[in-house]
Amino acid sequence: MIIRITSKCQITLPAQVLDAMGVGPGDHLELCEGPGGFILRPRRIDRTRLAPVRGKMPAGQASFDLGMFREESHNPALRD
Repeated sequence: MIIRITSKCQITLPAQVLDAMGVGPGDHLELCEGPGGFILRPRRIDRTRLAPVRGKMPAGQASFDLGMFREESHNPALRD
C-alpha cells in the first residue's frame, strides 16, 4: 500500500487500515522505530493511570464507557 505525503507533511490512512487497527476519531497511534523500520500501532490507555477514578464510578455500573469518559472533563494529568 502506498500513501502520499501532503505538502503539510500529513498522511491519510485508509479506513480499512484504521478499522483493522481498531481505532477511530480521537484515538492515538504510536509510531515506534524498530530494526526494520517504523511500526505504527494503536496507543492503548495505560489502565494504571486510571487509578484516581477508581471508586468514583456509581455503584452497580456494569461496564466502563470509554467514549463517555473522554467527553467528560477530568484532571489533565490523566490524559494520554
